[in-house]
Amino acid sequence: MLLLLASLACVPAEKTDPSWDCLLDPALSHDFSSQLGCRADFELLAADPLDASIPGASSSKTLIDRLDADQLYFTNSELYPVHYDFASHFLSGDGHPIVPDLRSFNSSEYYSPDRRFLLGALTWYEEPGVWVYEVAPYDTADSTMISTAYRKIRDNAWFGDDLRFHPTSEAVERVAVDLPSDVKQISTEELFAGITYQPLNLGSSMGQLRFRRATEVEDYVNYREIVVLDEIPNDISVVAATITSTFQTPLAHINVLAQNRGTPNMALVGAFDAPELRELEGKWVELRVEALGWEIREVTEAEATAWWDSHRPEPLEVGAMDISVTGLWDCTDILDLSLPLGEALRARVPAFGGKATNMGGLVHIGGEVQVPPCFATPVYYYDQHMRQNGLWERYAALTLDPSWADPTARAELLRGFQAELQAAPLDPTFLAMVQAKIDADYDRVKMRFRSSTNAEDLGNFTGAGLYTSKSGEWDDTGADISDAIKEVWASVWGPRAWEEREYWGIDHTKVGMAMLSNPAFEGEQANGVAVTGNVFDTSGLEPAFYINVQAGENSVVLPEDGDSTDQILYYYSLPGQPVVYIAHSNLVPEGSTVLTAGQLYELGGALDAIHGYFYEAYGSSGGFYAMDTEFKLVDGHIQMKQARPYPGWSNP
Repeated sequence: MLLLLASLACVPAEKTDPSWDCLLDPALSHDFSSQLGCRADFELLAADPLDASIPGASSSKTLIDRLDADQLYFTNSELYPVHYDFASHFLSGDGHPIVPDLRSFNSSEYYSPDRRFLLGALTWYEEPGVWVYEVAPYDTADSTMISTAYRKIRDNAWFGDDLRFHPTSEAVERVAVDLPSDVKQISTEELFAGITYQPLNLGSSMGQLRFRRATEVEDYVNYREIVVLDEIPNDISVVAATITSTFQTPLAHINVLAQNRGTPNMALVGAFDAPELRELEGKWVELRVEALGWEIREVTEAEATAWWDSHRPEPLEVGAMDISVTGLWDCTDILDLSLPLGEALRARVPAFGGKATNMGGLVHIGGEVQVPPCFATPVYYYDQHMRQNGLWERYAALTLDPSWADPTARAELLRGFQAELQAAPLDPTFLAMVQAKIDADYDRVKMRFRSSTNAEDLGNFTGAGLYTSKSGEWDDTGADISDAIKEVWASVWGPRAWEEREYWGIDHTKVGMAMLSNPAFEGEQANGVAVTGNVFDTSGLEPAFYINVQAGENSVVLPEDGDSTDQILYYYSLPGQPVVYIAHSNLVPEGSTVLTAGQLYELGGALDAIHGYFYEAYGSSGGFYAMDTEFKLVDGHIQMKQARPYPGWSNP
C-alpha cells in the first residue's frame, strides 16, 4: 500500500510547459501515467488492442475517475488489458470507493448514466498516422461524457489538437452527432482509407519469392514459394506464405486456407509492383507477418531448406471409411443422441463425413435455428462405385506411372482419373433409391448434392473449399442426378485436393466421399458466412459474432472484382447489442445494409444457439472456440446451411 501511495503521489500535475518533455523513465516499468509527454511515454504503456479489426494499431486504456475530480489515467495495457484489472487494483479502497466485482463493474461503468468511471482507449493507427480516442462499441456514454474524456486526454498529451474521436459502432455514431465542434471526429472508413497493410494470419515462413497472377495458382504452386498475387485468387495450392495486392476479408477463402495450414497471410496495397519486393523476386527470403507490421529479408537456400525440414506438419491420421452404413438417412436420424454430443459426432464422421455429420447436430437445435430439410448418403456408395468400376486399382496404377512425381504431369493424370470416375456407370439400384427419395420426400425438386468427406475437421485441416457440390434436376432417366453425384465424388481426386492432403500426409485411399443433400436454394435474397466468435480478438474479452454477408447469390468468400460485402461485428450478448460495420456492400443502395435490423437479430439468435449447442463437442477442452457457419436469406428469413468448428488460433 505504501508503494501504491508513493506511485499516486508521483502523478504529475497539469502540464503547462509547451515543450512536452518525456515524463516516464524508459528503464522502469510503469503502471500508468496521468500525462503523456512524448511518443516514448505512450509506447511504454501501449499494447496491441484486444480487437484489432483495423490493422496497425497500438493502444493504451484510458480511465477517468469522476469521483476524484476527473483524474485521468493512461494505463499500462500490457499489464492491465481490461479496465477492471486496473481499477480494482489501484482505485479500490484506501480512500477510494470500493470497486465491485467484474460483472457489476461492467454493468455500471459501460451502461449507467451515474457511472464512476469514463472508460476508453487512446489508439495510434500507424498507417493513417492518427491518434484517436475510442469507447467500446457497446458503451452507452452520452455526448457530455465523451466530450469530457476527449478534452481531458487532448489537454494531457503532447499531440493535443491532433486527437480525433472515432465512433466504433452505429450506436456510438448516433451519440457522436451531438458532440461539440471542438471534439474532432474520424470515421472507420476514413481510417481504412489510409491503410495499406492488412495482417490476416500472423507468423513467419521461408521460401522463394515469386510474383504470380491469381489465375496461375489454383492448381499447383511449389509449396516452398512465398507468393505475391495481383488479386485475390479463387483458390490456391499449398504455399509458404501469401501476399495479396488487395485487401481480403477474414473469411475469404485464401485466409481460411492460410489458417488451416498455419501459413502467414497478408495484404499490401500495390504489393505486385512494390520495389522492395520486386528486388527480391526469385530469391530465398524469410517473411514475418506481425500485427503492426511486416518484415522480409533474404536468406540462403540452405537456411530455407533447414527451416522447412523443422516446420513440416506432422502427418494427420484419417480413420478408415465406415462402409457398414447403407441406405439414405434423413439428417434428423444421423446422430445417436443417447451419446454425449462429441462422441456422437465422432462416431458418424467415418460414415457420413464432417459436413453431413455436423448437420445431423444442427437439425436438432430447433428454435431460432432454421435449416432446410435434408438427407445424407454415406460413403458406402462412393466406395461401391470405386470397387464396381475398378477405380481403386486404376488409381494404384497411376501412382506407378513414371511421370507421377512431376506435379504438372500428376495434375493431368488426376484430371484424367476424375473423367474416368465420372464416365463410369452409376449403380442402377443406388440411383433408383436416390430418385425414389427425392420423389417421395422432396416432390422432385432440384436438389443440391454437397460434398462431405471423412477427412474434414481434423486438427488444423478442415478440407474447406477442396471439394465440389453440384445441383441436379429431376428427370425420369436420372441422368442429371447421376452426373451431379459422380461430379461430387470425382472432386476427391482434384489436383488441388490431392496436393493439400499430400502436404498433410493424409492417406488418399482412406478418404471417402459422403453427401449432404437438400433442395437447391432458389431466389435467395442474401447469403453469407458467420463465425460465432470475434475473429479479431484472440483474448476472448471482446465477444462478438463476425458476419460477412452479400446481396442475392453473389459470392461472399470469392467476390467478383470490385465487389465489397457487409462485414459486421455483432455484439449480440451485450446490452443494446451494438453493431459495428467494418465495411459495406456496394451492391445495395448507399446508406442501406444487406440485412435489416430484424434479420440481423434473427441471425444473431441462430448463431448464439449454434455456439451454445456445439460447445460440448468442440469448445469444452479450452482455447479459442467458435463455429464457422453458412447461411441464406430466403423469403425474408435466415436459413442455416452449415456449421463446423472454426479453425482459428488455438481451436482444439
